[in-house]
Amino acid sequence: MGAHVSRSDYEWVYTEEPHATRRKEMLEKYPQIKQLMGYDQNLKYSVTLLVIMQIITSYLLRESSWPTILITSYVFGGVINHALCLAIHEIAHNLAFGHSRPLANRLLGIFANLPVGLPHSISFKKYHLEHHRYQGDEKIDMDIPSRLEAKLFCTTFTKLIWVILQPFFYAFRPLFLRPKSLTMLEIVNGLVQFSFDFLIWYFFGMKSLLYFIFGTFLALGLHPVAGHFISEHYMFLKGYETYSYYGPLNFLTYNVGYHNEHHDFPNIPGSRLAEVKKIAPEYYDNLPQHTSWVKVIWDFITDPAIGPYARVLRKSKEGPTSDDTTKLQEGKELKSG
Repeated sequence: MGAHVSRSDYEWVYTEEPHATRRKEMLEKYPQIKQLMGYDQNLKYSVTLLVIMQIITSYLLRESSWPTILITSYVFGGVINHALCLAIHEIAHNLAFGHSRPLANRLLGIFANLPVGLPHSISFKKYHLEHHRYQGDEKIDMDIPSRLEAKLFCTTFTKLIWVILQPFFYAFRPLFLRPKSLTMLEIVNGLVQFSFDFLIWYFFGMKSLLYFIFGTFLALGLHPVAGHFISEHYMFLKGYETYSYYGPLNFLTYNVGYHNEHHDFPNIPGSRLAEVKKIAPEYYDNLPQHTSWVKVIWDFITDPAIGPYARVLRKSKEGPTSDDTTKLQEGKELKSG
């Protein structure tokens, strides 16, 4: 089973999350950062290209052997699907068409969702924006593993299992810990997704459909590009709750590795986050950072000091995040769209 983790609780702090304070200070010192805010006009084109690539690949694999499908899903299709999931992350921040066209962003997110196999674009937005606003909140931030996860996955072997099963925990954790009523856009997301899945199965066959689904779960688990899930907020060094990675895998993941920069300025597209660091290097160069997502996964699994409990937590500040607020926001998006 391997070494048992040394932590028996989260890292509780009584300070505010650092990003809002740093954002205010940086904008006062470097007002030109505001010019980077807005949306990425190329995002819709890159999403369309990735979706088309996946559909063509699924067609080409329709009569392939199962080993070929699994290997292709891991080394190619899964990487594309992971990129599409991170495009959905960008879209959740309205970075495809801007805040003035929220419905256009949501529809592009539903389109980007297609090769992923299972609907999640609209649901992701509901919970992810809370992660930004209430980072580390014990009740609201669904990016944080539950106590049950932390207690069950507490050895080297069980942490390996947890990493493999990451997509399941990210998908089902909010449903158990912070359930919300389905919204109309979520229903649309589901209907579009399952209709697409049916068409792929009907015209291409089951192997083509499973190529999508295998790729999603393989590349969101024990996979180099999935290292960012752990690298972003797990406490590898005491006192630091957000970490950036500036390596080459950012090219495949819409610069999600620039994570301190992203949390400081969530309204700046990933394609411009490197400019934030270039403008204000003194705010980032001295922060601890990761150099390899593969090493992050290895350290998480093998280091007894790191595990699901290695997260910074704060006492809850329940805010206006109820179902009523979610429905009101969706109503505004439908009208403005």
